[in-house]
Amino acid sequence: MSVSIIRKYFPSLTEDQITKFTELESLYKDWNSKINVISRKDIDELYIRHVLHSLGIAKVQPFNPGSYVLDVGTGGGFPGVPLAIMFPETQFYLIDAIGKKINVVNEVVTALGLENVKAEQIRAEKVKAQFDFIVSRAVTNMPDFVKWVKGKVKKESSHSLKNGILYLKGGDLSEELAVYKTATLYDLPDFFEEDFFETKKVVHLPLKYTGK
Repeated sequence: MSVSIIRKYFPSLTEDQITKFTELESLYKDWNSKINVISRKDIDELYIRHVLHSLGIAKVQPFNPGSYVLDVGTGGGFPGVPLAIMFPETQFYLIDAIGKKINVVNEVVTALGLENVKAEQIRAEKVKAQFDFIVSRAVTNMPDFVKWVKGKVKKESSHSLKNGILYLKGGDLSEELAVYKTATLYDLPDFFEEDFFETKKVVHLPLKYTGK
């Protein structure tokens, strides 16, 4: 599968965005051969299982210019890198506790010339800044994730969805999300027709501003 799958669902991409999305494949295949940040099975399905999956968040909530997004447990740069290509005027802060993964992210970001991305080896609890949205791809269960990112959401909301978490996850989430009455689930098959997305969702969980 090539970058054409991205163009299928996002037909208004600029030439620069198409170029950057196209470059992702060779960059990740090269880096994955040195440092395994994506499973061998998934690297051949990069555009569906990683890039398009990440962009499910873009279908649910496009980010405004000047907004700030934190990607917790970014691994090899997902969902942060595809989202940063999609929203060049939004600032992204990609973090992971594993240094070798952040090294790969930094190399990819540099190669693509993404000036709206900062990547750092740091645990979420140590981050002091505040963001419009906190994104992630199933790094842990929601109760633990909420604890990690407490106090990291900006007060003023400027998007159609309230500030908070946008979380990519699959399967039956009813038990895990039972305590979160304000959580909304968006089914990715509503946006993408590929079988991979059959049980995949974006969870939006608004978080209250708690001050410094």
